[in-house]
Amino acid sequence: MSNQRKAYLWGLASVGMWSTVASAFKITLEYLDPFQLLLFSSLFSLLFLAAINFIKGTFRQIKQITRKQILISFLLGVLNPFLYYLVLFKAYDLLPAQEAQPINFTWALTLTLLSIIILKQKIRKREILAGGVGYLGVLVISTHGNLTGLEFSNGTGVLLALGSTVIWALYWIYNTKSTIDATLGLFLNFLFGVPFIFIACLLFSNISIQLPGLLGSLYIGAFEMGITFVCWLTALKLSENTARIGNLIFISPFLSLVLIHIFVGESIRPSTLIGLIFITISILIQRIPDKKHTA
Repeated sequence: MSNQRKAYLWGLASVGMWSTVASAFKITLEYLDPFQLLLFSSLFSLLFLAAINFIKGTFRQIKQITRKQILISFLLGVLNPFLYYLVLFKAYDLLPAQEAQPINFTWALTLTLLSIIILKQKIRKREILAGGVGYLGVLVISTHGNLTGLEFSNGTGVLLALGSTVIWALYWIYNTKSTIDATLGLFLNFLFGVPFIFIACLLFSNISIQLPGLLGSLYIGAFEMGITFVCWLTALKLSENTARIGNLIFISPFLSLVLIHIFVGESIRPSTLIGLIFITISILIQRIPDKKHTA
């Protein structure tokens, strides 16, 4: 089997697993509040990431990590998993999964906008067009297609879902400053983030365990926060062209809607599908290469 075919298989496996997590979030939040879900899923993810790093042998690199790299990993751990998933889980708690998931998918647009602001990248007409089309999709989804009335299904939930994209984009922007192996870096992020999560859970919730919630947290910790990330990195590493694998991610939100309908029982609104199409088109617009690079 060629490396490119293996890359597609790893990529499709990642997309398949990521497509299930919106349903898993919504189902598990019936048994746990966002603080409890974040605590248990992060602990499980930490165990999975520890096992992955042990198998890969990357723990041996810890001796070479500088204080600056440790500080960067600490700050990144505050962003992800602590702030990002806390905001995201609360958004899922307030919104139907079919709304929270597509809005969170706009993180690629947010990443571009913040790169322009923080990294001083030049803004192109394409970015303006993509942002307009993408956030029009968000409006269609969050107002159920009633753009003239601008009555949001849950304004706080929409703001939190959009806020999660800001935190996630900031995480990836500042993650470029880390020179640590990707899987080891992610382990350190969770190692530093879990104490904050534990304290937040004690202050604003309680640590109670129900078996369905625990099983849901195990699934989320494995397939949203841990194993899938490694599968995706493997796919990118094996692929002859990262764009071929990167484009597979567009399957995920549409497959996710199907699974939300099947497992969560939500009737998918036409406005959700239309809004998601707008968002997908906006991200595709961003990916059109410049003429000077294709000449």
